[in-house]
Amino acid sequence: MQAFTDLINQQFLGISTGRYAIALAVIIVALICKKIFGLIFTRVVVPIAGKTKGELDDRFLGSVRKPAEAMVLVIGLFIAVGILKLPTEPYNINAIVISILKAFVIFVIAWFLFNLVSIIDHYLIRWAERTESTLDDHLAPMVRKSLRIFIVVMALLMAIQSFGYPITGLLASLGIGGLAFALAAKDTIANIFGSLMIIFDRPFRIGDWIKAGDMEGTVEEIGFRSTKIRTFAKTLIMVPNNVIANMAIDNFSRMPKRRIKLNIGISYDATPAQMREVVRRIRAMLKQHPAIDQDFFLVNFTDFGASSLDIMVYCFTTTTVWGDYLDAREDVSLKIMDIVEELGLEIAFPSQTVYLHQDEAESTSQPAA
Repeated sequence: MQAFTDLINQQFLGISTGRYAIALAVIIVALICKKIFGLIFTRVVVPIAGKTKGELDDRFLGSVRKPAEAMVLVIGLFIAVGILKLPTEPYNINAIVISILKAFVIFVIAWFLFNLVSIIDHYLIRWAERTESTLDDHLAPMVRKSLRIFIVVMALLMAIQSFGYPITGLLASLGIGGLAFALAAKDTIANIFGSLMIIFDRPFRIGDWIKAGDMEGTVEEIGFRSTKIRTFAKTLIMVPNNVIANMAIDNFSRMPKRRIKLNIGISYDATPAQMREVVRRIRAMLKQHPAIDQDFFLVNFTDFGASSLDIMVYCFTTTTVWGDYLDAREDVSLKIMDIVEELGLEIAFPSQTVYLHQDEAESTSQPAA
């Protein structure tokens, strides 16, 4: 018994063997608790969460499981270090070990936050899949990587600070470096912000017919740096997103209906009664036309032109498809020609009538014999 007591009281580096044994036992218990916690988590908590309809709780538990198990072990290590009462002279070993354990706690928390980013990424990807733009597909990975890099950098800085090193100078260096990087990559950063403006404002989408400045065509691709516009001449224009985001954009594909505006010139041979009949028949034709929107249209005899009696036809088609619109416009124009022909009138063309007037005095005078 005395030998056992002597063995327990025997010291190594100023710490008794008994304290080493208790600290080791605490670590073993912590490892066992870690294992039990993992089993309870996987066999009890996770199956209960699996019975719910939503998937948010499942993903949250998947993110927290491993960091929580590691935290159980770290708590055991803290207790073991407290039991050991590590020496503080000539070197403060206790403070060094405590700083290391604090760094472990920081990394465990960072591990949990790092995993938690996957939940944000999951919902961002689901949101991106519901849109036609490829820009959203680029945005989701960028947000995920940016958040994880931020978490890792902050964890490293906090871990360095836990050892008593000031990070003010490091932050200042990072600030200067970040400023230099921002100046060097200002165009890229401007394009990123332009992309975000396009994502949130959604002034156009793939397939839209737009006009921006001198550029006109169909949006073929919305990238993270630029937008591709296919012109009607089949050329491809690549516009930086920071440029197009600050331009006035005319989106023709967002029109609820397309306008038809015609000026019909009738020859001056028409009588007032015939002009009234032309106007009446054109109105009746538009009222019965299936491709013309019935909410609003105008047909009026408006002007005495230089070579014609002008009738304005102003209406809208029910379709916004370019090809269908042209078919409707053609059909309306041909029906107007039929109406004019049925009434025995003619569509006027630019012409001039020259009247010659001979002076009466000159016409009656005779030359002297």
